[in-house]
Parts: sequence; structure tokens; C-alpha cells
Amino acid sequence: MDIQLFNKALADRKRMTGTILVSGAPILTEAIAQSDFDVLWIDMEHSGIGIESLVNNLIAARAGGKPAWVRIPWNDQVMAKPVLDMGADGIIFPYIRTSEEAKRAVAACAYPPEGVRGYGPLRSLDYGRITQQEYVTKTYRNCLRIVQIEHIDAVKNLRQIVATEGIDAFIVGPNDLSGSVGKLGQIKDPELMALYREIGKVMSEMNKPFGVATICDPDFLRFWQSIGASIFFVSSEVGFMYEGVKAANQMLESIKQDN
Repeated sequence: MDIQLFNKALADRKRMTGTILVSGAPILTEAIAQSDFDVLWIDMEHSGIGIESLVNNLIAARAGGKPAWVRIPWNDQVMAKPVLDMGADGIIFPYIRTSEEAKRAVAACAYPPEGVRGYGPLRSLDYGRITQQEYVTKTYRNCLRIVQIEHIDAVKNLRQIVATEGIDAFIVGPNDLSGSVGKLGQIKDPELMALYREIGKVMSEMNKPFGVATICDPDFLRFWQSIGASIFFVSSEVGFMYEGVKAANQMLESIKQDN
């Protein structure tokens, strides 16, 4: 894995695919890292994954040869700090609604005077093989800063958010966005589809890489591709496991009926 080549490809809006990891099981993380997905999303917002299990999953992702982005529970510099120090390849800030919140996310990732990050890397410093000077001036920026657009306020303030210096990519969350307009779960409602088009228009005009985290729906994903999205996160390892188990049960049931 060459993280700099990956980051450049993302900045150039090359197509990237991935899935969300919620179980915290390193063996599943490593297995999925060896699939054709380009990047993994380790989720700390809606799962039981904590700091101790996170580092093992980051190690597993690297063992499988794929970059790992970590979504922290909230736009909080205290939550961001250990994730950055652990060497995540990207950090996802949820529920960003204003440019002020976006600037706060960026500041959490940068050292003074540009930001407020405290110094104490370990794994991200390659356990000492990277010098402090090299890390604080260059290497630390290999960790991408991603913010989520998942509230109607974020759509209203989108140009100001996107113009925030230091953000590398944007991920739309259709479910929370639908909830913010009183239509939770109705992600294909005409009002939501219009909001997606507006997001795509702004992102394309400002030449920013963006994508979506959503269900495995080919038509819906083709729609996102048509409005300029280049990053596609679908389902989760638990979702894939459930579908695999369901398919196996159906197969076994069909054999039983043959007798």
C-alpha cells in the first residue's frame, strides 16, 4: 500500500470503493482488506469499537494492504487525538453543519500554531522510525481529513464548508440527511434527490472529491456517480455476513425440499 499514491488518486477524484466495519473483529478487517475494496471505514460512532480494539483493526487493515479511515463519535479534538496518534489513514468527522465546525475539525488534526493537536504520536510515527521534524512538517498530512455532510444545515452552508482549507474529502450520509428534513429513511424521496443534486453541483463546481455511504443499490449508486461522486461506501461486514448466512440457509432449505 502506497498511501501517498492512494491520497493523490482520491484528490484527483479517481473512483474509490469501500465498506464500513462495525464488529471490531480484526480477523474480519484483515479478510475484507484483502478484497477488491480500495479503502476501509472503521466506525466508532455507531458501534462498540473503542480505542483499544481500534488499534488492532488498524493493524489488521494494514496487514491486508488497505488504508483505513476512522469515523470518530463526534467533532471533538479529544476523540480525534488518539485516533491520529494511532496512525489512521483518514479521520472522518460526523455531522458537520457549518464552516466553523469544519474549521474546528481541521484544527484538531494540526499542530500549533495552525491547530490545537497535542503532540504524542506512536504508531503514526512508525514507532520512532520517522523523525519528529519530518512528521510534524510533512508525514502527518498523509492522514486525510474527511467531513460528513448529513444535515440540511450543511447543505445550506455547503459552499462555506467546502471552502474550508485543510479538508480532503466529503462523504454524504443519506439517512441522517433524510432525518434532518423529517423524512428519516426515505433516502430516495424527491426532496432528498434534489438535495443530492445540489450537493453534487457544488462539489463539482469547487472540484472537491466527495462520495456517499449507503446501501448496496445499483441504481442509487449509478445516480451518485452521475452527479460526480467518486467515493462509494456500501453496507458493512456484518451486513455481508448476514446476507451470506441467509443465502446459505436458503440453499440448505432447497436441498432439504429435494428429499
